[in-house]
Amino acid sequence: MSLNSTTNEWAGYLAQEHWAGYVEQAKQVPASRWAILALINAPILAVLFNALWQKIAPRKATDPPVVFHWLPIIGSAIWYGNDPIGFFQTCQERYGNVFTFILLGRKVTVALGAKGNNFILGGKSTAFNAEGAYTHLTTPVFGKDVVYDCPNEVFMQQKKIRQVRAHDGELLRDPRFTTYQQNDVNEWGSFDAIAAMAEITILTASRTLQGKEVREGLNKSFSQLYSDLDGGFTPLNFLFANLPLESYRKRDRAQKKMSDFYVDIIKRRRANPDGDHHYDMIASLTEQKYRGGAALRDHEIAHIMIALLMAGQHTSSATLAWTMLHLASRPDVAQSLYDEQVERFGNKDGSFRAMEYEDLRHLPVLDSIIRETLRVHPPIHSIMRQVREDVPVPPSLAAPASKSGNGVYVVPKDTYVLASPIISQVDPRVWNNASTWEPSRWSDAAGVAAQALHAYTDESGEKIDYGFGAIGTILATLIRRVELRLPTKVPEHNYHTLILMPKDPKSVHYRRRRFD
Repeated sequence: MSLNSTTNEWAGYLAQEHWAGYVEQAKQVPASRWAILALINAPILAVLFNALWQKIAPRKATDPPVVFHWLPIIGSAIWYGNDPIGFFQTCQERYGNVFTFILLGRKVTVALGAKGNNFILGGKSTAFNAEGAYTHLTTPVFGKDVVYDCPNEVFMQQKKIRQVRAHDGELLRDPRFTTYQQNDVNEWGSFDAIAAMAEITILTASRTLQGKEVREGLNKSFSQLYSDLDGGFTPLNFLFANLPLESYRKRDRAQKKMSDFYVDIIKRRRANPDGDHHYDMIASLTEQKYRGGAALRDHEIAHIMIALLMAGQHTSSATLAWTMLHLASRPDVAQSLYDEQVERFGNKDGSFRAMEYEDLRHLPVLDSIIRETLRVHPPIHSIMRQVREDVPVPPSLAAPASKSGNGVYVVPKDTYVLASPIISQVDPRVWNNASTWEPSRWSDAAGVAAQALHAYTDESGEKIDYGFGAIGTILATLIRRVELRLPTKVPEHNYHTLILMPKDPKSVHYRRRRFD
């Protein structure tokens, strides 16, 4: 026997003994320790497998590119949730205007830019369905048979209700509103932009839309119901319709009580149609009929009133808060707004005449301020739809497009699509100083904003009111009464709320005008 042969035999023997010892030692390890090791290693292996699979898995040529993500199921949810604008812009640079990302197990295809907005928001409701994306969020808050809890054609008819116009006179007479302006003209006070604008919005809505009974019911009990119902309008509720949490139970109890509150008002009015109440939104809704001639049912009216109170309050108060913050940071713009009010509504004694609804069409400074605020701070940064059928993406949008089939990407059925108007609204390739709040851009005849204004005019050249009326009335009323200053820079967006709110600090300093 050669030396090499002997050495190999001994090596094999030692290796066998070593392995046998290892196996024997492994048998001595308690099962609980193996379970712990498995729990520790399983997530690591899942992450590694998920990353590897994204690299080697076959992909259809018509599938949009998928954003790389380490965490299975969670996908890009953390990045998107913390910084959606940065997430979209980074992905746009890497993948183009069309790409798919994973959001807690959902496949969401994003289409960016003006063409992307038009593709998704202008798509047929039979293909891109809003109800499928939002009903699990809105129905528990608003109630059954309205908004996204009814067929799209019914919702469209509900939206065409007669509008009740808001007037600042009602707002000015509310004693709770004037408490913000009771300090001495030489003394500076402060208010939280969101809290103050939310309260003013609620007061305005109750005065001009919700009716006498609701206005009289704005007490601590109603405020608590509103707060509990508002607790069901969060990103958590959007992702998970029902969880065994107290906030969900409070939401459901508040929805039932608030619905009963409105139904009781409606029944009393039907029983006594000549009673002491003004023509308000409830009165308007009781007169409405669907296309087939059927009247709105009591619970539908009640739930529409809740939707008006909740959804309108969120978006309006957010827009007002951002506007106040910017005006406080730009005294020159605030002064221009005040001068416009003096020029058009000022009396010789230093007072102001009341502003009528029609006046809002002829206030260019006010109009520019609202438009610029909505450009930089739209209330919602992401608008989603559920895909009900396979939908091809236009080749002009999907660049680079697929080279097979008809040359386009295809968004598959049973996934989701997402539009983000803010991406095109702050696109530096389109707007000069895109992230800067500058209302004067809307009066620049040669600028991009002037071109955009053509989309906001009717055939006669009149500006179309897209809901600026109430906001404009409140802003005009406030600027007539107070001077504003901002002790800090304008805060950044808080992306952890459904509506784009400002982060803290968001305190605005003010003092009452001398000739108010």
